Amino acid sequence: MIRTKRQWILCFAWFCTLPICIHAQTISIIPAPVSLKQEIGHFLLTNSTTISIPAKQPELASIAKYFADKVKPATGYTLNTVEAKPANIVLTLNTKPNSRLGQEGYTLHTEAGKVDITANTATGIFYGVQTLLQLLPAEILSASLIQDVEWKAPSVTILDYPRFTWRGQMFDVSRHFFSKEYVKKYIDRMASYKLNRFHWHLTDDNGWRIEIKSLPRLTSVGAWRVPRVGTFGSNDAPKPGEPATYGGYYKQADIKEIVQYAKERYIEVLPEIDVPGHSMAVLASYPELSVTNDTTLKVNPGSSFSTWFGNGKFEMHLDNTLDPTDEKVYQFLDKVFTEVAVLFPFEYIHMGGDECYKGFWERDKNVQAFMKKNNLKNGEELQSYFVKRVGKIIQSKKKKMMGWDEILEGGIAPGAAVMSWRGTKGGIEASHLKHPVVMSPAPVYYLDMYQGERSIEPPVYNSARLKEVYTFDLVPAEMDSAYVLGAQGNLWTEQIPTEPQVEYMTYPRALAMAESFWTPEKQKDWNSFVPRVEYHFKRMDIAQINYAQSIYDAIVTVRKNASGKLIIELATEVPGLDIYYTVDNSIPNQYYPKYNSPIEYPAGADNLRVITFRKGEPVGRLISLKTEELEKRVKK
Repeated sequence: MIRTKRQWILCFAWFCTLPICIHAQTISIIPAPVSLKQEIGHFLLTNSTTISIPAKQPELASIAKYFADKVKPATGYTLNTVEAKPANIVLTLNTKPNSRLGQEGYTLHTEAGKVDITANTATGIFYGVQTLLQLLPAEILSASLIQDVEWKAPSVTILDYPRFTWRGQMFDVSRHFFSKEYVKKYIDRMASYKLNRFHWHLTDDNGWRIEIKSLPRLTSVGAWRVPRVGTFGSNDAPKPGEPATYGGYYKQADIKEIVQYAKERYIEVLPEIDVPGHSMAVLASYPELSVTNDTTLKVNPGSSFSTWFGNGKFEMHLDNTLDPTDEKVYQFLDKVFTEVAVLFPFEYIHMGGDECYKGFWERDKNVQAFMKKNNLKNGEELQSYFVKRVGKIIQSKKKKMMGWDEILEGGIAPGAAVMSWRGTKGGIEASHLKHPVVMSPAPVYYLDMYQGERSIEPPVYNSARLKEVYTFDLVPAEMDSAYVLGAQGNLWTEQIPTEPQVEYMTYPRALAMAESFWTPEKQKDWNSFVPRVEYHFKRMDIAQINYAQSIYDAIVTVRKNASGKLIIELATEVPGLDIYYTVDNSIPNQYYPKYNSPIEYPAGADNLRVITFRKGEPVGRLISLKTEELEKRVKK
């Protein structure tokens, strides 16, 4: 059944008052194309529509089939392909490359009876097809037949190509395991917004998710933990004798199937094996690979085993690090990366390298003797020694190594690429060292951050609202942009145990990222983006994809005036919303006070309640904040 939302009807009516709504049909492409000219008329998709592809070009034939398969459920049409023109939809590779299009660009022209998509490569043709799908009515995404819809695409001429070659999303399947079928869905949705790098976080303290045939305990032991429900980091530790029944892993046949599925959507899969820290699932399986050799260690179920002091400083109470001085560790990793390299054809393998606690190393006399013998001054240089050894192993498999920005500490390994997550600093440093960089700075590019009013969002340590994501400057002026491969968003799943929650946290922020990665920076415009996002909410409703509507929620800011009274300031991300509030414990609606200027919170009040409306109808969620909470939020 297709979900509907009353507020969407109002949003859509409002959107169609904008100038872009011409000839009663909207153009709401995400990411926005480099150049788009709308013309009079439209292309009508019918059951007799044919798709022309050149002879002996199997990739274009596959793309034509992809398009036909995408439109069939909603339309009921079975589209035929022909090798010779004339046809209604023509897919053409340029005989002489168009230098503006590069490897992923395309041109698209629609008019009555005809669609032309041209590109230098099949990749570009695929992205042109994605744009064509977005030009068709939103109902095209229905999984079941839709009656009484004219499948029109407006007449347009588009020239388009990406800003970055690396446009990624990371999906953490260690903290919670997600099925092969759902991983495919996640990849398919990436493709629809022209994202092309699927970073697969396969290992961590909470589960090892990839079959390594030469090391069977990694999945027989490391893929399973005791079941827990609740806030990650606050769960109970495993009890003696408690069975480990929660988890799962991907067999090598599953991996191959997913990699091929991604390839058909022009997405490369980047596997991550996170070492030397974040290795509790490894050590539960093979405890001899740590300096502590703790045979009681279990795969962590989300219980606390560390203390964080701020500024990146922390202490681990259980050992989750590999021993960088033990040759058995490198023999183990050689086996792992041998099998990983065969499974994943992409040129890079990600080795993690983040948040490695060095305290157990520093307290071990054998490690200290090793450091002295090898002239290693501190734990950072010892980790650098480890990273460089891992780099050589990965290079021996004919692959390139990538790691989180901690791999810069103590000296970066030759040829390594850096994924900058602790802000932009690591990316800037790596670019000046002439190493490739992928930007994924926290918190703004972390999809697990809460995205609206924190009292009604999942509990996480920081926030990233849609507007912050959209307007973030990915490439600071002090960076050497020549070494920036691109950027990606990261979805860590400590607090995301289910598929609907994955979608809620991913969308719509992934749309802001997709546009930032593809569309020229100078063409991005928040006021244009918002109505396009709202139109894509309708598409997601029809496709039965969950998403957050946090952009409609009021933003509550609290300060104190000179006399010590609380002053409440209210705002919204979406322009044109009305904010209503109460301070007398009643539930606000359009008949209560409308916010126009900062509120002096009255003495004795118990509660501030806030809600947003558009055109007389509620669009935001009710926010209710006790006086004690308002006091905590006072800007220092």
